Amino acid sequence: MKVGFAGTPAFAAEILVALLTAGFSVPLVLTQPDRPKGRGLKTTPSPVKQHAARSGLPLYQPETLVNESTHACLKAQPLDVLVVAAYGLILPSPMLAWPRLGCVNVHASLLPRWRGAAPIQRALLAGDSETGITLMQMDAGLDTGPILDTVRVPVDTRETAATLERKLAMAGAQTLIAFLSRLAAGAPSSAKPQPEAGASYARKIDKREGAIDWNKTANAIDRQVRAFDPVPGAHAVWDGVAMKVWDAQPIASAEPTAGPGTVLEADAHGIVVACGEGSLRIVTLQPAGGRRMSSAAFVAGRRIARGDRFGAPASEDGA
Repeated sequence: MKVGFAGTPAFAAEILVALLTAGFSVPLVLTQPDRPKGRGLKTTPSPVKQHAARSGLPLYQPETLVNESTHACLKAQPLDVLVVAAYGLILPSPMLAWPRLGCVNVHASLLPRWRGAAPIQRALLAGDSETGITLMQMDAGLDTGPILDTVRVPVDTRETAATLERKLAMAGAQTLIAFLSRLAAGAPSSAKPQPEAGASYARKIDKREGAIDWNKTANAIDRQVRAFDPVPGAHAVWDGVAMKVWDAQPIASAEPTAGPGTVLEADAHGIVVACGEGSLRIVTLQPAGGRRMSSAAFVAGRRIARGDRFGAPASEDGA
């Protein structure tokens, strides 16, 4: 079969690698145009572009898919299936009708829960104990097409967006390869409509969501830290110093009497901060313009003591 591929981030690159390793012919790869990234805003190719270039695959990076000239250029290449994984552009109707067997989306949630752009982060923020992969026959809606296959993946207690993404990429690759192998062998694909019950929307992550509100519960802030690792990072301010919090642990203890954001302990074990409910031990942090470090090292180099207060940044921190 001729299997086209559309994807952009590392999650998608893992699935592209699996397609090639399994021996499928990939005559065309679509990915987002190169974007500025990092502190220096250096233009950087996507992980999918990097792997496609190393593998010598024909690569296309249209800014949009809504014009007819783009349709004509792409549809000159006949496809049996177009696999889509975290591509980042909506496929219009002419593109959905392009492959002989349609477009198959590898979505990182158990649809209809967490339709949309950020299913991994939203699942962690919500405290979901389970998520998974859904193979979906794409239609004109936003992740509303019929379900072709699913696989369930447990969410570990200390899971971050990075670790969960890797698990889901592996599960997605295995599920997709098994599905395409059945399709190539002539087995009919059975699709079932998505139920409307339980549908939710995983909107795109905004950097401002990374600001820590110490009035929230310690458990909620812990989920925020893990959901935004590595991007955009949960961040706060201490004594005018903006910082990102990369590792933190809620503490099961009596309710602190100090107000939210107040330092309760600062020693070799970390920095314990009062929250709206419970308290949080900061283990690893990163001051703006600095490197990641243990909170013990941060305490050793600065005067920080019981009674000091953390705040939330009023603007981008740049860490």
